[in-house]
Amino acid sequence: MTRKVTVAATQMSCGADAASNLDRAEALVRRAAGAGAQVILLQELFETPYFCKDQDAAYFGLARPVEGNPVIARFADLARELSVVLPFSFFEAAHNAHFNSLVMIDADGSVLDLYRKAHIPDGPGYQEKFYFTPGDTGFRVWDTAYGRLGCAICWDQWFPESARSMALQGAELLFYPTAIGSEPPPAPPIDSSAHWRRVMQGHAGANLTPLIASNRVGREIGLTSEITFYGTSFIADETGAVVADAERADDAVITASFDLDAVRARRLGWGVFRDRRPELYGAIATVDGSRRR
Repeated sequence: MTRKVTVAATQMSCGADAASNLDRAEALVRRAAGAGAQVILLQELFETPYFCKDQDAAYFGLARPVEGNPVIARFADLARELSVVLPFSFFEAAHNAHFNSLVMIDADGSVLDLYRKAHIPDGPGYQEKFYFTPGDTGFRVWDTAYGRLGCAICWDQWFPESARSMALQGAELLFYPTAIGSEPPPAPPIDSSAHWRRVMQGHAGANLTPLIASNRVGREIGLTSEITFYGTSFIADETGAVVADAERADDAVITASFDLDAVRARRLGWGVFRDRRPELYGAIATVDGSRRR
């Protein structure tokens, strides 16, 4: 038996006009579906520029609740029309709390359960702790028309615990919508793109699970800093090898196909889940590695 699934990663620049951003995102989804993709990943918070460059309470006005969210409704209709699955990133308002969240939109347009970003960064140009409460949902996987999918968000991708938690719940594919680029002062002027990739390639290889990452592109200027997002969205196979990748500066759609049953057979045959010793991993559930009770 085979279950061949074609996935896509997209990337785009985002301007000040939200309607234009949404139209461009829809065009990328249609382009990916036309190339045969069944699960299509859009980048993190693609409706607007990445507003976390600055601390400005006015940006809380961008947040919407899940219920009655017109943008989620629009892309649910699109998913239904194209029979595709869309992991969908958005800025969530929940009474007096705000989250960096996503829902999984299934191929029939149904909006599946919510995930709220667990790890929230705070540094020059990436001041997310001002806007987002750390997520309270735990890591999630979803049964969809095209497999059991795991999806986390941006800074989550640096933590192996996130990927392993989704894999332990049976995720057959791992997805990460993201927004990352240059490091504005006073941070050191490093280019983290290769490091960013290698970390996620390691997640794919360690869990023997293909991984799809979508990043934004373009230069965005804020009140106090600017960031040039470095794209390089990619798809890795279950060994961590990059099988499709995008350039640094252009809008893009990339695709790859996986036989989920063949990947599962390889994962089980390799034995890394058989040979795990969770009873020895207590230190990982602590902040400082201490075994004090």
